[in-house]
Amino acid sequence: MLTAFAIGTARGLHRIVDVAWGTAFAAVAAVSWFLSAGHGDDVRRTVVALATVIWGLRLATHIARRGRGHGEDPRYARMLARARGNPTLYALRKVYLLQGALVWLVSLPVQFAVLLPGPPGATVWLGLAVWAVGLGFEAVGDHQLARFKADPAHRGRVMDQGLWSWTRHPNYFGDFLVWWGLYLTACATWQTALLALVSPLVMSGLLVLGSGKRLLEAHMAGRPGYDAYRARTSGFVPRPPRRRTDAERSGDAPARW
Repeated sequence: MLTAFAIGTARGLHRIVDVAWGTAFAAVAAVSWFLSAGHGDDVRRTVVALATVIWGLRLATHIARRGRGHGEDPRYARMLARARGNPTLYALRKVYLLQGALVWLVSLPVQFAVLLPGPPGATVWLGLAVWAVGLGFEAVGDHQLARFKADPAHRGRVMDQGLWSWTRHPNYFGDFLVWWGLYLTACATWQTALLALVSPLVMSGLLVLGSGKRLLEAHMAGRPGYDAYRARTSGFVPRPPRRRTDAERSGDAPARW
């Protein structure tokens, strides 16, 4: 995060922290795997660390590609515009160091799992299955949105196709599953299950109530077609979209199931 801070300050572009977010999770997993050699079960520590690295680097790569050629993220621009005192030091405290602390906290299941002795049990394989569904959901949702936005014919339209017709936030829902899945890999004992529970709870709070869903929907509010999309599409957990009659398509009636 300090490296990202140095680059972001030099370039005047603090959105780089979003790339560092996924990379930092991968770094925690790699260091945890290395330091746990000779302590935890080799199969468990390797598959859990590898799963985290794959998720983190995929996310970092996607965000880097998405932001290429764009200016500052409006969220960070607004935050720094309200900063009291030196905006650079404010960014260090409120953006980089805060996210670094969150990375460490959310990564607790990985840090516990790599140290657990004994062969992986059912909770590990169940957790990896949940992780895989979440990763697929997130990756497919990101790919569908990127293709939609790349088509000039879709300029000004709201993405409501594919997974985005089942939930307004397939990428955030995928993250949700990823971290509940990784949490399960640390549930070999009731002590680690209890201590690591803070991780998926914090990540879920960030995705739904923090800088994820809540801020994005506030940013999208008022855009043409978004209110109708919001009325017919689940806010988080995927479910079939609401049916629309001819009257509903013309805007004369509310959507219904």
